[in-house]
Amino acid sequence: MIVNFEYVDVDVSETLSAFTEEKLRKLFDRYEFLISATVYFKQEEHLPETGKICNIELSLPGPRIYASSSEKNFEVSVRETIGDLERQLKKRKEVYKMH
Repeated sequence: MIVNFEYVDVDVSETLSAFTEEKLRKLFDRYEFLISATVYFKQEEHLPETGKICNIELSLPGPRIYASSSEKNFEVSVRETIGDLERQLKKRKEVYKMH
């Protein structure tokens, strides 16, 4: 499992990285065809209540899967983003079963 973290206008946080990696590990264990993930954490200055943005891009055979969410803190944003990715991965796995 390869996970790259990018912090844009946000201080690097080891606890946030560990939390995100733990959540992503569950996806990597469930979907063996995943190759890597790139996680972007951003802070929107003009949206103080929902300005914590988490973007995750998953690399796998075929087109990449991407999801993003903006919430009041990064942990909630990570959970929301991973939930969106899981829905996309379920659809992709059905396509793989058909072939």
